[in-house]
Amino acid sequence: MAATAVRYLRSVGAATTTGPGAPPEALPRPDLRAVRDDERLPVAPEEFRRVLGHFASGVTVVTARDADGPAGFACQSFASLSLDPPLVSFMVARTSTTWPRIARAGAFCVNILGAEQGALCRGFAVSGADKFAGVGYADAPATSSPLLDSVPAWIDCRVHAVHTGGDHLIVVGRVEALGAAEEGEPLLFHRGAFGRFTR
Repeated sequence: MAATAVRYLRSVGAATTTGPGAPPEALPRPDLRAVRDDERLPVAPEEFRRVLGHFASGVTVVTARDADGPAGFACQSFASLSLDPPLVSFMVARTSTTWPRIARAGAFCVNILGAEQGALCRGFAVSGADKFAGVGYADAPATSSPLLDSVPAWIDCRVHAVHTGGDHLIVVGRVEALGAAEEGEPLLFHRGAFGRFTR
């Protein structure tokens, strides 16, 4: 876990040592410019979002627990990555205020949301609010990250690697435990709205 944190700090240009007994310095806000202006493709951000919005995805809430308590955020950029070893990944904005807490914890739980959990997703998509107010959860078995009540599936992970990807970070987690209900439909996100899967 310590090695992962050091790799992340180095990736954003933060000092990893501050001298004997000195408190660590606050992380600087990373430079989000991934390419020079003359390297940019002629794609407007609005058009990028509009076109990529046609790709339907599932919806998750990624949770962790640090010294300040539970933390979490809504995330649709989640995917399975490797079977052997069992790895998953998600992407998070480098400006996220929740990600540093997950990085400090060194572990997280991916809560896959069901078709009736759109309101739960909206609650975790709001920045600065008490996202866990009125939300039931238990401790995930391997990492004690919050496992939200009534989710149809969950994956309990430790941070395995963190890579930079433009204005986002690509977080790879090694699966320690997981589980799923036998029934339940997924919550889908498509073109800015929630939807349902119908057979």
